[in-house]
Amino acid sequence: MNRIRTAIVIGGGIAGPVAALALRRAGIEAAVHESHATTADGIGGALSVAPNGRAALGLVGVDRIGAPMNAIVLQNHKGRVITEIRQPMQFSWRADLYRRLYDLALDQGVAVHHGHELADVRESGTGIRAVFADGTVSEEADILIGADGLRSTVRRLIDPRAPQPRYSGLLGFGARVDGAGLPPTGDRMYMSFGRRAFFGHQSFDDGTGVWFANLPHPYLTWTHVRQTTNEEWLRRLGEAFADDRVPALDLLRRTPPQDLVTAGPMEDLPHVPHWHRGRMVLVGDSAHATSPSSGQGASLAAESAVELARALRDLPYPQAFTAYERARRGRVERVIAQAARTNSGKAAGPVGRTFRDALLPLFARFATPERMAWQYDHRINWEASIAA
Repeated sequence: MNRIRTAIVIGGGIAGPVAALALRRAGIEAAVHESHATTADGIGGALSVAPNGRAALGLVGVDRIGAPMNAIVLQNHKGRVITEIRQPMQFSWRADLYRRLYDLALDQGVAVHHGHELADVRESGTGIRAVFADGTVSEEADILIGADGLRSTVRRLIDPRAPQPRYSGLLGFGARVDGAGLPPTGDRMYMSFGRRAFFGHQSFDDGTGVWFANLPHPYLTWTHVRQTTNEEWLRRLGEAFADDRVPALDLLRRTPPQDLVTAGPMEDLPHVPHWHRGRMVLVGDSAHATSPSSGQGASLAAESAVELARALRDLPYPQAFTAYERARRGRVERVIAQAARTNSGKAAGPVGRTFRDALLPLFARFATPERMAWQYDHRINWEASIAA
């Protein structure tokens, strides 16, 4: 018999629905509470789903997502290929993965409540309730899971001194392009270390394409980023890639301003000291946000959600929270640290660029499938029981 019967999930992005679906598979009823009044359809930039992430998503019923991206071709600013890294990834848009998970949760009977911005919690000896900003209070549940992202309210409630996100020095942008005007790149994503910014692109057989850019820039909040028009950001990106021999300028010119996706400041959380307290626990970006440069954000969130559900299936919640953190912390913090090193190369100055370009071939020798197996080959054995 399950020791935990009910859960409140705060956050309806990626980690929240995965957690709710995994909990249902574990025999635990979960309700999702999202602060936004509407769904997040059409919101968010591009992401990659790694093999380890696809395996975790498969455990909750998501089989296929996105387009194949089985190789990353690294170039310098002159367009010269430095190396090709083979890894079986899937390229997706956050909005597409979000909708897939949202529909799946509804189909499986998960209650999803919108307009519920968490303000506080009421914890007792028998359970916990969520108190929302509009004054409403949730039904009591056994536990509360914070899947509310980089600026998590649940993280602050667990630890008022929890660290704030760390800025990488980069702003993220991207877009879909209906008429890319480029030959298909097949299953390859081309990534270019430009003189002033980093650029990635992939083009498909139907003539469409996708691109993303990481622009070194002093820190701006989301609000400040949005105060600049898309036309102006496209102009600044054009200036950043003006001296590079990569397709950046062509794709930027073919991008209607209204189609530009602003991912905003690229941030991470290298170490969150406390993942749980009492009946509250963190999952996904609220516990271990990694920069998009890792290519593992959604995958790690899915892994953690499944691992948490498995622990709650087998153990009383205090022991389950401890077992879950023990299984996850070392792995996620290693990925976060690796992504931070990647970001430092993207934001390198003139001298740093020289060293970076010289060392990239050496990096490629270490980025083999064998050496990266610790990331990509990770699998969760759902059937195995977890000991206290």
